[in-house]
Amino acid sequence: MGTLRLAEERGLTPQSANHFPLHLIRSLRSDQTPGTLGPGLKQGQELILVCTPVFPLSCVVQQYAWGKKGSNSEVARLLASSDPLAQISEDKPYAELWMGAHPRGDAKIFDNHVSQKTLGQWIAENQDCLGSKVKVAFKGKLPFLFKVLSVETALSIQAHPNKELAEKLHFQAPQHYPDANHKPEMAIALTSFQGLCGFRPVEEILTFLKKVPEFQLLIGDDAATQLRQSVRSDPQMVTSALRSCFSHLMKSEKKAVAEQLNVLVKRISQQVSAGNNMDDICGELLLRLHQQYPGDIGCFAIYFLNLLILKPGEAMFLEASVPHAYLEGDCVECMACSDNTVRAGLTPKFIDVPTLCDMLNYTPTPSKDRLFPPSHSQEDPYLSIYDPPVPDFTVMKMEVPSSVTEYKVSVLDSASILLVVKGTVTASSPTAQAAIPLQRGGVLFVGANESVTLKHTASQDLVLFRACCLL
Repeated sequence: MGTLRLAEERGLTPQSANHFPLHLIRSLRSDQTPGTLGPGLKQGQELILVCTPVFPLSCVVQQYAWGKKGSNSEVARLLASSDPLAQISEDKPYAELWMGAHPRGDAKIFDNHVSQKTLGQWIAENQDCLGSKVKVAFKGKLPFLFKVLSVETALSIQAHPNKELAEKLHFQAPQHYPDANHKPEMAIALTSFQGLCGFRPVEEILTFLKKVPEFQLLIGDDAATQLRQSVRSDPQMVTSALRSCFSHLMKSEKKAVAEQLNVLVKRISQQVSAGNNMDDICGELLLRLHQQYPGDIGCFAIYFLNLLILKPGEAMFLEASVPHAYLEGDCVECMACSDNTVRAGLTPKFIDVPTLCDMLNYTPTPSKDRLFPPSHSQEDPYLSIYDPPVPDFTVMKMEVPSSVTEYKVSVLDSASILLVVKGTVTASSPTAQAAIPLQRGGVLFVGANESVTLKHTASQDLVLFRACCLL
């Protein structure tokens, strides 16, 4: 029976348990399955078992090398705030906080009344609490992974395959593409957050070709001329020319890339030392990336891809085949449960340039169009909803002023995970044995169709993020 709790512990009788949702109650009679109910139950006596689908989680921290170190990391600060026993090492990176049931970071259940140790185990035995539609659509699995990222050095130039390509890559090279799922993802800034996302308008790329001769040399005159001529052509010609230019760059010989990058770095460094502003060719960013990844071809990708600097609360959505790279800052991220990433630069990991160049969406868009604004709830003035065009996940942001002493979290036909990033509350639910204290960094799992009420316990505004699946 897993996480089912004896009703006797709560003083319940068959009658008093009637207020619980039907899917949370299971009853057995001792004459149904002899020997399975344990000692002390008389013949014909009924035992009611109640599931507890609201509980706190202790989540996994990933210490990847690119993460911010020690208390500079938002991941570390959230961990320290939520767990008084946590010891933060100032010389170690705290890159990601994983909130979900992924096999490589399955959250532990922080409730001694629940017999399962991890969220993945609990969901496997209580699939109804995913929600009726979610359970069927995603075959009894939690469809999303919720994260906090603290980025110090750039992540790889990458894109994620759609489902059709993911299945093909997984079949061909399972050691590099470990599952057959797509991996759309969304980043919502917690601090100023810098990233590359999607191809720039062609006019911007042409400007860089004029101002950065090292960039022009690697692409070659023919591909550059094709791109210039495509400006007055139809969109298909533009994307074809852009594909040709990007492919020429990414397939350049390592020696040629290193030579041209060294020339460019020297030129920018001299200009900066002379007091000249090099923002028109992203000078500061190029020097930073070259310092992090010397000689890496990904340094030149900044002249192809939009540079986004998100303010707290702003988001970008990364659908299949969109090239991107996180550069610096802290964010909340939500994604479909997958590890499929096709990389081509700014990384020591496996690089698959042919696949990346072949799969990308080469449609150029202005940087402002890469922003993904939330909608605002008509029923709840404190609720913003980031609802991307994929079924796997939605993220909600709740900003509740301290003057609102009690806040009812909306009831959804989906399992969800709540993260407190500001404030201190207690969470109560009809099916929880006691109120659950939550403070900054606290994480709460809420089963489908559960009612949860939050009560302020300090005179501070409350900010929470909630990942769910709205089918």
